[in-house]
Amino acid sequence: MDSFTSLNPILQALIAGLFTWGCTIIGSSFVFLFKTVNRKFLDIMNGFAAGVMIAASFWSLLAPSISFAEQNNYGSWSWFPAAIGFLAGGLFLRLIDVIIPHLHLNEPIENREGPDTKASKNLLLFLAITIHNIPEGLSVGVAFGAAAIGAANGDAFMSAVGLALGIGIQNIPEGSALSMPIRAAGSSRWRAFNIGQLSAIVEPVAAVVGAITVISITALLPYALSFAAGAMIFVTVEELIPESQTNGYKDSATLALMVGFVIMMTLDVALG
Repeated sequence: MDSFTSLNPILQALIAGLFTWGCTIIGSSFVFLFKTVNRKFLDIMNGFAAGVMIAASFWSLLAPSISFAEQNNYGSWSWFPAAIGFLAGGLFLRLIDVIIPHLHLNEPIENREGPDTKASKNLLLFLAITIHNIPEGLSVGVAFGAAAIGAANGDAFMSAVGLALGIGIQNIPEGSALSMPIRAAGSSRWRAFNIGQLSAIVEPVAAVVGAITVISITALLPYALSFAAGAMIFVTVEELIPESQTNGYKDSATLALMVGFVIMMTLDVALG
């Protein structure tokens, strides 16, 4: 850990982003071990992922955003960067939804969103998960950037590590949730695996972009933190929670959400 703490924060963000991508690779590799995906398992994992992202949005992103504003003389307006950034993050994801064709898991191709396209169902599923992964990578990069400039109370570096761990944990079932249905639809195991793992390749890229942005323009930090939080909440409410609640396993998925929330909260508070 000491050698990692001594690295340039942009390199730290890159390594953390590669870690979260690696967790998606692990999840996608399940396609080599199992022939079918258990629907109850997927719903539980979607609920768990939703809990992780909700907790991360507050403890790892919104709380440091408000703390930074308080430390930098925003006074009674300390809420402003968090509010504006949060809404901007959600609007950004909504814009991406409009301009990029995609299809959520377990939906028929007729329910694709975005512009009309002749793209295959596999490609549309891939794009949906990739959109989902952008704010995750961004949040990791922004968190390490915030730690580098001392922008949060407590051990901000360990809080950033906890965020990366939490996102990595929930990326494992996410990788399998994409690769295994693609395999079940008739694709080869290798094709299903590659589509699944490549959906998270944007995470290390977004992590580097997030870290560079906040380190270069410190004044943007509270907005960047809350922007990432807003984008994550948008994905959670639009995608993860509905997918976990529509297949008859509502109670299990809801309890998994609460467990995910508690685990992410514990990681952030204990490490940060």
